[in-house]
Amino acid sequence: MPANDVTQVADDYLRDLAELDPYAAQALGRTSSSLIEDLSPDAFARRHAVTARAAARLAAAEPSGFRERVLREALAERLASDVALYEAGFTTALLAPLATPVHWVRQTFDDLPGDDWDAIGRELARVPVALREYAATLTASADRGHVAARRQVLAVAAQCDGWVRDGFYPSLVTAQPALAGPAAAAAEATAGFAAFLRDDLLPRAGTRDGVGRERYEVTSAAFLGARIDVEETYAWGWSELAALTARARAVAASIVASGDVDDAVRALDADPSGVIDGVPALEAWLQQRVDETMDAVAGTHFDVPDRTRRVECRVTPSASGVMYYVPADPGLTRPGRVWWTLPDGVTRAHTWREVSTLHHEGVPGHHLQHAVTLGLDDLHPWQRSLCHVHGYAEGWAHYAEELADELGLVRTPGERLGMIFAQLWRAVRVVVDLGLHLDLPIPRGNGLVDGERWTPELGARLLVDVARVDPRTAAFEVDRYLGWPGQALAFRVGARLWRDARASSSLDPRRFHAAALGLGPVGLGPLRTLLSDLPPAP
Repeated sequence: MPANDVTQVADDYLRDLAELDPYAAQALGRTSSSLIEDLSPDAFARRHAVTARAAARLAAAEPSGFRERVLREALAERLASDVALYEAGFTTALLAPLATPVHWVRQTFDDLPGDDWDAIGRELARVPVALREYAATLTASADRGHVAARRQVLAVAAQCDGWVRDGFYPSLVTAQPALAGPAAAAAEATAGFAAFLRDDLLPRAGTRDGVGRERYEVTSAAFLGARIDVEETYAWGWSELAALTARARAVAASIVASGDVDDAVRALDADPSGVIDGVPALEAWLQQRVDETMDAVAGTHFDVPDRTRRVECRVTPSASGVMYYVPADPGLTRPGRVWWTLPDGVTRAHTWREVSTLHHEGVPGHHLQHAVTLGLDDLHPWQRSLCHVHGYAEGWAHYAEELADELGLVRTPGERLGMIFAQLWRAVRVVVDLGLHLDLPIPRGNGLVDGERWTPELGARLLVDVARVDPRTAAFEVDRYLGWPGQALAFRVGARLWRDARASSSLDPRRFHAAALGLGPVGLGPLRTLLSDLPPAP
């Protein structure tokens, strides 16, 4: 096999990465000493060197067929994005309220069996080390002039405080007193990391929340896997808001005689049949609904391998109030999981508000996409397990929310209104994210928000007023947008591509979805090209 054969480049990249990344090691069937990766400055530099070397080799490689072409397109885009993020200083300065190295450390324990004491003890011992490593990385990055804004530093520090206050690490080992010491040390290290953020990093952080056009072009391209026309996307976001607001009014008219959206919301929230109270009841509802949904689509609308079909639903207090999905591990030793992290003190929910999010995170959203991907034996292990592109994954999952209605999975007008609110939420993300980071003007006479320029408070207010997002969740959301420039676009912009590609395809829906998902994960730019090359219907 030639040294620069596409598959050989991918093989070598995955092998080199496996020395530094425990999840890459898992993709090769290896067992790592710890699932918490090395977060030191040297480890980040070595991962960058591995990535840059693979990118240079891949540029000289030619695919031998369509499957290798897909692999080359997917890998080339990811390698280029990772190199750009590192060289821009984003990778080693990352602090945001969700999915940063700090969160990966804590979330490692979400994926471990609750009674695997050897594994739990091993990972607990890594927590203090990993947090010291990441503190060193953040310090070195700040020395080079790259540091997150004050809002992000304070948000992550507050989350660390919450994990300590809630007793997260000690709660893991109540049935194994021998691990009380390592659990206490992990909690103490988390408190110490919060102190480092406030005492050492905060004085070096800037007050400007938006990152500006130059940085935004790098981060948004990486999150989407494509470059966009920001002005066109901003205008499109406003047009989506107007259209979805009209749809919300139409559905509200089928719920209450007044046709007023606020009246419909009050009526739905007042209906006791749609309220679930208590963590066990919430968890049971999630599991039942996702199981019923999988039963309804598997074998009829989608071909889902039996070995990847199962999904577990779990509820945990985590102060963020979001639902998220964790794929099965490459060896399928545990199933994919939908996690619902409840805000502090919240133990009840109105189901009409949550169904669309469950479709997004579970079926036909993230879990179904991953179930199909993990069952594609002809995908390269890197693409099957490690190719993570927000635009592809979140775009599919957001597209799947409305697809669920098309497939008859949305059962009531209330659930349909909840679905439209979820779409409004993602449309608001587009205009708020672009507006805040690029300081774009608010269109006059838009009918939804008063003001000329964006502020974080105005962005949160629009989420509350238009998408009916809970105020605490709305504040969290805006902080997240500011910490992840461009990631918020992935949902609605990605879904736009999926809808457009399907509309232009001659395949029926089942065959289109099978062919498109059969490509495996890929950036939105390459995906647009590859979808246009899908074979026509015979």
